[in-house]
Amino acid sequence: MEFTAIDYSIFALLLVLSSAIGLFYALSGDRQRTVQEFLLANRDMGCLPVALSLLASFQSAVAILGVPAEIFRFGTEYWFLGCSYFLGLLIPAHIFIPVFYRLHITSTYEYLELRFNKTVRVFGTITFIFQMVIYMGVVLYAPALALNAVTGFDLWSAVLTMGLVCTLYTTLGGLKAVIWTDVFQTLVMLAGQVAVIVVGAWRVGGMARVWRVAEQEGKIAGIDLDPSPLERHTFWSLSVGGIFMMLSLYGVNQAQVQRYLCARSEREAKLSCYAVFPCQQIVLCLSCLIGLVMFVYNLEHPLAPSRRPASSDQLVLFFVMDVLQDLPGLPGLFVACLFSGALSTISSAFNSLATVTMEDLVRPHFPGLSESRATLLSKLLALGYGLLCLGMAYVSSMLGPVLQAAISIFGMVGGPLLGLFCLGMFFPCANPTGAVVGLLAGLAMAFWIGIGSFLQSWGAKGVPPVNSTTLPTVGNLSTVLATTLLPPTPAPPSPTGLQRFYSLSYMWYSAHNSTTVILVGVLVSLLTGPTPAAALDPRTISPVLPWLLCCLPPKIRRWLCCGGGDPAQAPGHADTTEKSHGVPNGLAPPGPDWQGEEGHGYVRSAAAPIYAVQETSF
Repeated sequence: MEFTAIDYSIFALLLVLSSAIGLFYALSGDRQRTVQEFLLANRDMGCLPVALSLLASFQSAVAILGVPAEIFRFGTEYWFLGCSYFLGLLIPAHIFIPVFYRLHITSTYEYLELRFNKTVRVFGTITFIFQMVIYMGVVLYAPALALNAVTGFDLWSAVLTMGLVCTLYTTLGGLKAVIWTDVFQTLVMLAGQVAVIVVGAWRVGGMARVWRVAEQEGKIAGIDLDPSPLERHTFWSLSVGGIFMMLSLYGVNQAQVQRYLCARSEREAKLSCYAVFPCQQIVLCLSCLIGLVMFVYNLEHPLAPSRRPASSDQLVLFFVMDVLQDLPGLPGLFVACLFSGALSTISSAFNSLATVTMEDLVRPHFPGLSESRATLLSKLLALGYGLLCLGMAYVSSMLGPVLQAAISIFGMVGGPLLGLFCLGMFFPCANPTGAVVGLLAGLAMAFWIGIGSFLQSWGAKGVPPVNSTTLPTVGNLSTVLATTLLPPTPAPPSPTGLQRFYSLSYMWYSAHNSTTVILVGVLVSLLTGPTPAAALDPRTISPVLPWLLCCLPPKIRRWLCCGGGDPAQAPGHADTTEKSHGVPNGLAPPGPDWQGEEGHGYVRSAAAPIYAVQETSF
């Protein structure tokens, strides 16, 4: 199972073309001379490249390795996660995107300052940075480790090559280069997966036979309507719990929101969200088909015991190298597919981290920073995070079993952040104290359950059971690794007492933790004095709130709206510019073509500064 010269050439071509895209955008157009061009692609991207970039950021190498292994081991029940994609993408398109886009922000966490105050914004930013820095090294190291175990490909050569190439095109080409390399890498990922399915199915007699044998062996799962939240996978946990996981990723995650904000109009941003839905379904179906083909192929061509993978995250690569070994170039294509997933995820992390650091931590303290220096600093931040990623990959290699805990940290942060944004958009009574206390309560709950489950599992068996919630996650990126990294073990006895609390299915983590933030945040806000209606910036409240409240009794409506009138009736928020040192959201004043004009439901408020606007639909 060794690479040929053709395989190495295809893999090298991926890296060369990715670097070339970055160099092209560094040397053409405005050459990334402004912060807006470097971090937001000058806000002129179309919906299709944005949609493919959103897909690529979601479809990491971990997912390419993990989903087929999940299907191989447990059957097609995981496919029901696709039921969550519709609402998981429709809700961001009509609730989160209008708020973020019309505020004309760069960092998602600027919203938290406009809605609450600077302290809440800093809390949100630091939480996100912690989340992404921990995960970056894992995303870079895990596929390189699996590849090394299967093909003998030098581990640290792969890590350094990926890290440096990704850092190069992200630093030089900015978000525009990241998006167009994501488009290219998405096509490579799809080509690699299709090649594996076609060749693998042909080797075992066709796709119809694959389905028939899988059905006979019980791998085609029916709908499990068990309502228990302790069951690892049921229709409800995958379809309903999955919606919250999708919202934490596509609704409020900076890496994804930044792509919405770079669209040339709010309509294009929404269309990109719609376009992701069929793409996600196609990718999920391809991954499931690879898992079924792997299962049937293994029945007819079992690997020798000495060649069997040590862990299930290597299953796909062992299968690919066995099936494609006599077809020069195809193993290299699949490895390019695998590394495309890693590159797209890491580059998104670099760019989003540079954005939040620049806009949330640097600009507020240096409001007079010139545009050229701000752009240079943004590039240096992207470079610095790229080098930090390489360092985190090395740390990941030294962690051993603690590596699994590091992955869980990424997931335990997504739910509380989702709850924080929902608290601000849907509960006008929420105040800054409630927001901070709610976020801390959500994080504490997430770490309590996650770490408690981890310690309980290790104390009882030495390794976590297969349906453990040891590695709770916020999205498909790491969920699949959480469910496939470990070898199967006998089912544990039914949990009792506090063990039931620790046995909550990881699919419900985002829903549970975000709900904790909202409940605690609202309660603390009411106890400490809700936000007065006059102090509320109406742009920070979701436009759909009046429709959500219309079915409630008037008394409850007034209670949720700070005891005052409808938030739509609040006056323009007069200190918006004051919060950003006289420049709204740290950006230059919007020009005459700004999308927040009358044609997009906004009018200028005569009683407020020129940048304070009110929503006419309220």
